[in-house]
Amino acid sequence: MPEYKAPIRDIKFVMKELLNCDNHYQNLGYSDASEDMVDAILSEAAKFTEQVIAPINQIGDQQGCSWHEGVVTTPDGFKEAYQQYVDGGWPTLSQSVEFGGQGLPHSLNSAISEMMSAANHSFAMYPGLSHGALATIEAHGTDKQKQQFIPKLVEGSWTGTMCLTESHCGTDLGMLRTKAEINSDGSYALTGTKIFISAGEHDLSDNIVHIVIARIPGSPEGSKGISLFIVPKFNVNDDGTKADRNAVNCGSIEHKMGINANATCVINFDSAKGYLIGEVNRGLNCMFTFMNAARLGVALEGTAAAEAAFQGSLAYAKDRLQMRSISGVKNPKGPADPIIVHPDVRRMLLTQKSLAEGGRAFIGYLSQLVDVTHAEKDSAKVADAETNLALLTPIAKAFLTETGFECTSHGIQVFGGHGFIKEWGMEQLVRDTKISCLYEGTTGIQALDLLARKVLGSKGEILKPFMTAIGGFCHAQAANPEMAEHIQALAAYSQQWQEITASIGKKAMVNADEIGGASVDYLMFAGYVTLAYFWAKMASVAQNKINSGGEDKAFYQAKIHTANFYFKRILPRAQGHAACIENGVDSMMALASDDFAF
Repeated sequence: MPEYKAPIRDIKFVMKELLNCDNHYQNLGYSDASEDMVDAILSEAAKFTEQVIAPINQIGDQQGCSWHEGVVTTPDGFKEAYQQYVDGGWPTLSQSVEFGGQGLPHSLNSAISEMMSAANHSFAMYPGLSHGALATIEAHGTDKQKQQFIPKLVEGSWTGTMCLTESHCGTDLGMLRTKAEINSDGSYALTGTKIFISAGEHDLSDNIVHIVIARIPGSPEGSKGISLFIVPKFNVNDDGTKADRNAVNCGSIEHKMGINANATCVINFDSAKGYLIGEVNRGLNCMFTFMNAARLGVALEGTAAAEAAFQGSLAYAKDRLQMRSISGVKNPKGPADPIIVHPDVRRMLLTQKSLAEGGRAFIGYLSQLVDVTHAEKDSAKVADAETNLALLTPIAKAFLTETGFECTSHGIQVFGGHGFIKEWGMEQLVRDTKISCLYEGTTGIQALDLLARKVLGSKGEILKPFMTAIGGFCHAQAANPEMAEHIQALAAYSQQWQEITASIGKKAMVNADEIGGASVDYLMFAGYVTLAYFWAKMASVAQNKINSGGEDKAFYQAKIHTANFYFKRILPRAQGHAACIENGVDSMMALASDDFAF
């Protein structure tokens, strides 16, 4: 199993040099997020992820979770690691001071979450969903609900889940059957079964707070009749202490392709006591608070997977001796050259590196936008941040998970046959990462959300702020000869993005299926162009550092080389997606359903 090393140098580059987090935090009033404090937290997080949770990653996969009569036991070491996580105060980092949190920025917590996910995807999921439950209750819950549930969720002694999916309905939530009948005391009795509930039952925390969608009898059909409820595993007293067991139980756990150390549960509600969040029949609106937070978390999983795959591949490529370089012997004292000298191996390594580091910059930018929505006092700036988040969240979720999965596949390929063997750990990355392309909305669903609901639904208005940002950067760099090639390409691709949008809109007026036919290619095109923007910005920062004659020249030169690779070998993929969009939907829809196979 490759040894995980937290990429602190690159994380600091993104946070401090690219995104200027020091000024960002001070401008938003995060006075405790000083440079020294940020450095200390990142350093301690690196130690925790490298020394505590990375070592139990492989054994977690091997053992998996076990279920017996409704009780789920996590693999060896997980309970102890989670207790260290709680004792270290990690769950409290970015939570509200009002409820026992440290009140530090979301973007700082995001950097730590990347380390955790790269070190141990399954473990990171247990506390990860709690953030969404917290955000939902804090945004939409009553004062009483906040006092009852948030403090324990903040400290990590309780964890949270999201309960949406039922066996007959996943994406189409309007088909749900779980019902919620009002009790005499104003609470509700929930009855039904939810499936695919990550961390739905386990032995890590004292209580599990389920956020559940259900339909109140008499409500409208479809998504307009969905309400949202808090349903704890153990009932909770008014003072926030744990009471008796609620009628919630785990019927079974799934046997899965990956993330075996995280319990994916069937959860049964048998007239379980629940509490309405927000207004009746407005549950889906409230749930989007959870879902949007979760989608950014899943996007981060894609970047984390790319980083983990790159680290393992790079170490192996430097060590493995196979054949001689076609351009001449590079290792005359050995029987063969290390495989890192071969162009095709370098192609895979640089693909991993460019997608991991580009994804880190993209996520870093998005996490700072979340900071703005939480702490900025200027309503116009908040509105701009929300607009960019609405546009970029589905791109990040789908694009970074698809490319993250690609990077794990490259990891196996670099290892060759050894990559197919469990003990090397690369095949686990593939199995663990595929779920990120599926849960919290598949790539196809994110693509429809982006193109149909966000872009075309706004008549293209949602694109304007981000296009303005790209245009402003290109204009500022127009006279810089060292950036000319990147800037010309970025400007051309961003213009093409807008032209493609207009073209799809025109076609859709004649045939609505054009939207569905174009959506995934549109999202991937947008993803490649978005990463090009961040790679151009990183190259600019790196070039300025070199020109100033500062230290760490090799690091900055590597940034420039990687940016060049991205623009020459990765960004051109976008043209393939553009061609598919231009060719339209007819080839997808012409074949009759009965004629797919004979």
